Amino acid sequence: MQNKSNRKRCRLKYWCILVLLVAFFTGNLMAQRVQARGEVYDELRIFSEVLSLVQKKYVEDVKSEELVRGAISGMLRTLDPHSSYMSPDIFKEMQVETEGSFGGLGIEITLKDEQLTVVSPIEGTPAYESGIKSGDRILKVNGELTKDFTLLEAVKRMRGPAGTKVTLTIMREGFAEPKDFELTRAIIKIKSVKWKMQDETIGYVRLASFNKTTADELENALEEMEKKKMAGLILDLRNNPGGLLDQAVRVTEFFLKKGDLIVYTKGRSDDQNLRFVARGKDAYLGFPMVVLVNEGSASASEIVSGALQDLERAVIMGTKTFGKGSVQTIVPLSDGSG
Repeated sequence: MQNKSNRKRCRLKYWCILVLLVAFFTGNLMAQRVQARGEVYDELRIFSEVLSLVQKKYVEDVKSEELVRGAISGMLRTLDPHSSYMSPDIFKEMQVETEGSFGGLGIEITLKDEQLTVVSPIEGTPAYESGIKSGDRILKVNGELTKDFTLLEAVKRMRGPAGTKVTLTIMREGFAEPKDFELTRAIIKIKSVKWKMQDETIGYVRLASFNKTTADELENALEEMEKKKMAGLILDLRNNPGGLLDQAVRVTEFFLKKGDLIVYTKGRSDDQNLRFVARGKDAYLGFPMVVLVNEGSASASEIVSGALQDLERAVIMGTKTFGKGSVQTIVPLSDGSG
């Protein structure tokens, strides 16, 4: 009886200790969360104070909407060059661009070493025809220094009605000093996929970008070339600045067997840790491939060429690609911004 009683007391002690430990760690975690939340509220209180002071004491009337959007833009500017806020009008333009038709110069840009840099001009556009090249540094737009521009601010200044002119001040390797390039804006219509038979057996496909129709257009091209007894394929990704991730995945899986890993993404939360695997549907495996790349091949182009090279499905030829190793997610907000 005594032993049973002792065992019961021991079990009770263990349970008490376990409950105390759980309570301690849970309480500690909750305290950390409350502290973090409190710090955010403290910062927001300071923000509210500054906003109120500007509204009351600034020399001119300022719209609250402009102040808040400016604050949001500034907040995201403290992150990497590819994270930014889009006002409703710019967000709408972004959606139009991925549809395959938009107004402007036909130029893909990024921030590299804190300088506005050309990723690639798009074939057949004002930028391409005027001689803009991948790697060019854009120092000014219409005489305005680009040093403090975000990507979206630069895009907004280069966009405009068709037929109007814009001057880009460019510094390029080999230039003794910056040069001005005057371009005339136009409606940019991107034909994502062009193809032809190089000879009786070799097919050639040029991908200019990865927009919403790219994979479907490529599938049609491959079907037509197969009818012509294609025995080898050249996939040209030179000066392709990238585009939509899902289209890059679909394009790549045309040439891979089921289960091959195309790309994976890694982030802070579980929903950002994704693996994209070839489904093996309608795959074109029965011929050799060459993929052409250059310094203007970026983002989605690097996903496609990298996967085909790593899985030994294609030979990569050309020069070093642009080197953009991040994926952006477009998040629409309730007011039409993003």
